[in-house]
Amino acid sequence: MGLAGLRIVLVEPAGPINIGAIARVMKNFGLYNLVLVNPQCDPLSSEALMMAVHGQDILESAVLVATLPEALHGCVRAIATTGRFRSLQTPLENPRTALPWLLEEPEKPTALIFGREDRGLSNEELNYAQRFVCIPTSQDYLILNLATAVAICCYELSQCVEQPNTQTLPQTELAPIDVLEAYYQHLESLLLKIGYVYPHTVASRMEKFRQLYNRAELKTGELAMLRGILQQVEWAIKNQRDGENL
Repeated sequence: MGLAGLRIVLVEPAGPINIGAIARVMKNFGLYNLVLVNPQCDPLSSEALMMAVHGQDILESAVLVATLPEALHGCVRAIATTGRFRSLQTPLENPRTALPWLLEEPEKPTALIFGREDRGLSNEELNYAQRFVCIPTSQDYLILNLATAVAICCYELSQCVEQPNTQTLPQTELAPIDVLEAYYQHLESLLLKIGYVYPHTVASRMEKFRQLYNRAELKTGELAMLRGILQQVEWAIKNQRDGENL
């Protein structure tokens, strides 16, 4: 499948010229799946189409969704780009070393996420990714244009396909991101119920759980086992309470 299953996800892009330029550069490097999350402009405007040149078909086939989880539906791996240093344990990586990871399961959809032109991705949005890349730039001028950032990453991805790793990569059958997200929601609900977290601390604590599970790269069967544990705990709590009420 190569790059065919890879989605370029833009969160709330505001500039039609940027969107058109991104479609063009995607076409240059053999990527075709563009997903726009709540775009703040018309991706089929005359400005966007003019900038896309021979990439107009990518604009016309772009998928528009309302939320980032919708954009990642079915994906097993996601990398987010960010220019900010995170206060989390997950490190920022160089695109050249991190992006090949998206292609290790060629039959499964994956995603590379880019944020808004003016402020990037929020912490909540970054939580949907398992790894994070930051494009190294000169200290004299750190800020990259969105279309330029996409172009650099598309080039690096194309080189992964042109010069593939000769090692045989294991088929890991990672759990899809939307299934992981359902587990996180279930876990959060249970932790609130038993008093392990409180409404004012749940966001920061769940962020740490996400980091832990992302490092583990959970497989579908392993995630099913964890969901089973949560369901059994809920069953035990309910039966204990029912017994106390007799």
